[in-house]
Amino acid sequence: MHEAPIIDLGGFRLDLSVLLMLVVTSLIVFVICKLATRNLSVENPGKLQNFLEWAIEFVRNLISSTMDMKKGQHFLTLATTMIMFIFVGNMLGLPFGVVTGITEADQAKIAGQPLVTVVEAFNKAHEKNPEAHPHIEIAWWKSPTADLSVTMGLAIIAFLIAHGLGLFKNTKAYLKHYFQPHWLFFPINIVETASKLLTHGMRLFANIFAGEVLISTIMKLTAFKWIGAIAAIPLLTAWQGFSIFIGAIQAFVFTVLMMVYISQTVESHEEH
Repeated sequence: MHEAPIIDLGGFRLDLSVLLMLVVTSLIVFVICKLATRNLSVENPGKLQNFLEWAIEFVRNLISSTMDMKKGQHFLTLATTMIMFIFVGNMLGLPFGVVTGITEADQAKIAGQPLVTVVEAFNKAHEKNPEAHPHIEIAWWKSPTADLSVTMGLAIIAFLIAHGLGLFKNTKAYLKHYFQPHWLFFPINIVETASKLLTHGMRLFANIFAGEVLISTIMKLTAFKWIGAIAAIPLLTAWQGFSIFIGAIQAFVFTVLMMVYISQTVESHEEH
């Protein structure tokens, strides 16, 4: 496996590849939306405008399946941004990867900051064999959603929005549901709420991470010269096509669950 370029800042480990990919994902989504809305036209809409209108209508239908659109209309921008961000993030690791290699621990620095995981990899290699000359590879380009911290961050955002709205906008019904059907169920309801947060983020991470691991495994077939390369091409093509489908489904599932959780907190039991 490739090492991640992680630096230590004040006791916090910051993965530079994740930071890079979050910026790239945000820029791609921003550029798509900017281009799609640059020359809006009712009579002769462009392809990107048609795509954005279709995406918004798709998300509108998604929201309406979870709550009354009188309330759901307020979350249209949130849901559209979330599904686009996750889909683009899921796709970034498919077309190619950027990997650099170093042979000396002294080279493992960015702006004077040591890459701690790379230095640790060198130290482990030298502990096993002091005479070894390891070649450590660093992955810079990958899907940001293949990192658990990113997917859990997105899940926490959805969690805070849902429960913040429930607590401040629907206080009585929100607090009451923790004690239903009986007050003895309070601990169970708390565990259920926490489990939703964990599964929301881990489901997305597990699917995208597994896909990238399999792509890396298929790429290793090229080490077997031309026979491995010939075998890798159809396998890689098939899996990347399937990964596009999985990436789209996971973006959809994450957004649907977010809207379901929001609907459960902003609507009272009688409204369901």
